[in-house]
Amino acid sequence: MKSRMKFELAHAAGMSERTFSRWISDHAAYMERIGVKPTQRLLPPKAVKYICYELGIDESDF
Repeated sequence: MKSRMKFELAHAAGMSERTFSRWISDHAAYMERIGVKPTQRLLPPKAVKYICYELGIDESDF
């Protein structure tokens, strides 16, 4: 996994950026624990791995 922009992950998950942001806010507690701020656009690999697992995104979707 490598760092990804939020809009890339939203597109790979098949949802709008707004819906994706809402999903992120629902998981804010975990995101804060791994060091992701709500306004951060570039997500670190650890966050990308978690999001891909939770939303069923395959790395080949990028």
